[in-house]
Amino acid sequence: MKNELLENIEKLHTTPMGVDRIRRNLELGDDVKDVVVWCRQKILDTNAAISRQGKNWYVKIDGCEITVNACSFTIITAHIVV
Repeated sequence: MKNELLENIEKLHTTPMGVDRIRRNLELGDDVKDVVVWCRQKILDTNAAISRQGKNWYVKIDGCEITVNACSFTIITAHIVV
């Protein structure tokens, strides 16, 4: 099945505020040097559940959900899910 997010994974990026928000929401701390690379690895994981709702992609994996804008491929936010 064709997935536009995976086909454009090299375009994945975020803003400086997005980096701070993702790091804080996922409690990543300083262990993760590059938040975009971390998110890209999670999205590419074969266990990732990827869905699109409206203008956003939602990726659920390893107890977190990553939200990506479908047009710009900007990582908007990420949250821990229970």
